[in-house]
Amino acid sequence: MPIGRVKWFSLEKGFGFISSEEGEDVYLAASALPAGVPSVKPGTKMEFSVAEGKKGPQALTVRLIDEPASVVANTRMAADDLATIIEDTIKLLDKVGNGLRHGRYPTGPDATRLAKVLKGIAGQIDG
Repeated sequence: MPIGRVKWFSLEKGFGFISSEEGEDVYLAASALPAGVPSVKPGTKMEFSVAEGKKGPQALTVRLIDEPASVVANTRMAADDLATIIEDTIKLLDKVGNGLRHGRYPTGPDATRLAKVLKGIAGQIDG
C-alpha cells in the first residue's frame, strides 16, 4: 500500500489531497477516513489503497500512521467568540429539538450544516 502525507483537507468540503511518496497527488474523500475520524491535519502520515477515479487516483481506505504535533493553542478561536457560537447553537438545537418532538427531523442540507457546526465546536473544545 502506498504511503503519503495529507497535503490539505477541508471538513466543510468533505475532501482533500494526499501527497504520495511517489510524488503523485491522490484525492481523499472524507468517506475514506477511518471510522470516528472526521478530519485530518495537513502533514498527517497515512497508508492508503488507491483506485483510479474519474479525475485521477483516489484513496479508498486509509490507515493513519502518524499525526503532526498539535498546534491547537495557536488555532483555537477566542473564548468569547466560541461562547457566542455555542449560545447561537443552543438556540438552533432548541429549534431542532422542538421539531423532533413533533416528529420532524432536520432536512438533508439543514442536517448536514448542523452536523458540521457541532463537529466544528467539538474540534475547538477537544482540540
